[in-house]
Amino acid sequence: MPNQPPNIDKPHALGLTVYDLPDPATVADDDARRTVAGRWRMMFVLLICAAPVVASYLTFYVIRPASLNSFGTLIQPVKALPAVQVTNLQGASLALPSLKDQWLLISVAPASCDAACQQNLYLQRQIRAALGREKDRTDWVWLVSDEAPVDEQLRAGLTEALVLRMPQAQIEQWLAPEAGHALAEHLYLVDPRGNWMMRFPANLTTEQAPKLRRDWERLLRASVSWDKAGRPSTP
Repeated sequence: MPNQPPNIDKPHALGLTVYDLPDPATVADDDARRTVAGRWRMMFVLLICAAPVVASYLTFYVIRPASLNSFGTLIQPVKALPAVQVTNLQGASLALPSLKDQWLLISVAPASCDAACQQNLYLQRQIRAALGREKDRTDWVWLVSDEAPVDEQLRAGLTEALVLRMPQAQIEQWLAPEAGHALAEHLYLVDPRGNWMMRFPANLTTEQAPKLRRDWERLLRASVSWDKAGRPSTP
């Protein structure tokens, strides 16, 4: 047999995959869109995080001032508890400034306590009770402006009140009614530093009581950093 050349496979074409290079302009556009989308997402996240701060500023500088019209009349300048001695119904004497460290809601009336006086005492008790746990930062006070005896039946409903005798003349040197009204027609608010700082409208009705409570609750919130519940001792 004639010599035959060895069997050599025929060469095959190399299998190559060719990828088109991206267009630089398209890449730049895609990068720009991603950058813009990322910035919007970041702004959205920042807005969500900032929303509480923005809301608080809006409330304080825009909404709050419009809603700060108080029901009671602010006393300016405030008038401190006078340095006088008063007595409780058992005859024990104490210095009036010892009532500091609590909010005081005060009514004034002679011991006979007519219908208007009883209405004030009722509202003092109800408003204080409605403060819930904050009532421990407050005292309900009746300043009895004469030396007459307080009816026993009335005293039975005053177990949570501070009932103190203070001469009318001394009260008038400290508290003052609205023009054209009597001292006994109002309720008076004293802060824990011992300053008379608010007087409420004369002849308060049950329907008006929630307005007084709202004023008081605002003051309690505002004073939470320096006010404290209770005092070392109570009369």
